[in-house]
Amino acid sequence: MRQLVLLSVFLAGAAVAAQQPVPAPPQAPAAPQLPIVAVKPIDPPATPLATEAASAGVSRFSFIAYGDTRSGGSVPGDGQIIHPQHSALVDAMLAKATALAATPFPVRFVVQSGDAVLRGANGAMWNVSFTPVIEKLTRANIPYFFSVGNHDVSGRPAGDRERQLGLHNTLAAMSKLMPPEGSPHRLNGYPAYGFGYGNVFLIAIDSNIAADPFQLAWVSDQLDHLDRARYPHVVFFFHHPTFSSGPHGGDHVEPATVAIRELYTPLFRQHHVRMIIAGHDHLLDHWVERYEDGGVTYRRDDIVTGGGGAPHYRYTSEPDLTSYLAAGAAQNVRVEHLMKPEPIVDDNPHHFIVIQVDGAKLSLEVVAIGGKPYAPYGGKATIALDDR
Repeated sequence: MRQLVLLSVFLAGAAVAAQQPVPAPPQAPAAPQLPIVAVKPIDPPATPLATEAASAGVSRFSFIAYGDTRSGGSVPGDGQIIHPQHSALVDAMLAKATALAATPFPVRFVVQSGDAVLRGANGAMWNVSFTPVIEKLTRANIPYFFSVGNHDVSGRPAGDRERQLGLHNTLAAMSKLMPPEGSPHRLNGYPAYGFGYGNVFLIAIDSNIAADPFQLAWVSDQLDHLDRARYPHVVFFFHHPTFSSGPHGGDHVEPATVAIRELYTPLFRQHHVRMIIAGHDHLLDHWVERYEDGGVTYRRDDIVTGGGGAPHYRYTSEPDLTSYLAAGAAQNVRVEHLMKPEPIVDDNPHHFIVIQVDGAKLSLEVVAIGGKPYAPYGGKATIALDDR
């Protein structure tokens, strides 16, 4: 029976992939402008994250999430200097972790939703601009988990030379941080994996290939076999958001977002996924989807946190969700735009979010750098993520 379910998921993914526009035949790759540079694996924490078994009784802690740490096209940038805004943001993370260390909610790990560097195929960008910043965290014994963005592996299709080099560099940089191939929660050959801590289970996928049927089947299998009594909170982190009102969202719907909406959100509802953490748009955006299943109303928070140091973006427009809501009508799907980005670029600061886990409850705090106060939740920087 399980094989039939996986086959149906595989075929569904193939069907959506078949509906996507057929890309033009790739041109012969240009000669590389720079020599190939071997990417250094990021040094892991001296003490790794507690295993699933060791953390089984934990139900109160915090974790940090953010994304989009690349430089812009300005010079000096990635590959030439340590990224200054990303470095300052990590300093703020370390200060926050220190402040929470003696509380009931210590920071246990950090997740990043992609776009580490401007061009992932350029090894020097990882070694010079990104790795030294992340090793500030790992030297402080804070585990770090990464999901790939389009700048890391390019927006090109699977098998493309530039994507393959970017993927190789990404996997090299993260090789000591993510579960190794052959692990129960790792999809071999992909930057897709999961890990559990306390009462939360997190899954990273490559949203650049969201229509890939094999990755989709793996995600379905992971969710099918997850102990939900142990893990009431399931969190996904990936690059392309389901909903966004920034320049990658609004009335502009990218193929990756189409695939996330059509292939993944039905799975998210089926398995009552609690939260999605994404990036791609360089701002903070927060959506809430509510739906009904078996007479119970559920909530999923979809958060875009792309303020990791990349050039600031701004609010552009609301997405048209008419067809999305119609597809979910049987479950009475509703989507609320809980918090909107600012229309002025400079009012969307570099930031990270702190997710506090308190048993069955979750809450969020935004921490921004740059000097200006940032309290986007009705004049506050914190908000409870529940309807009770």
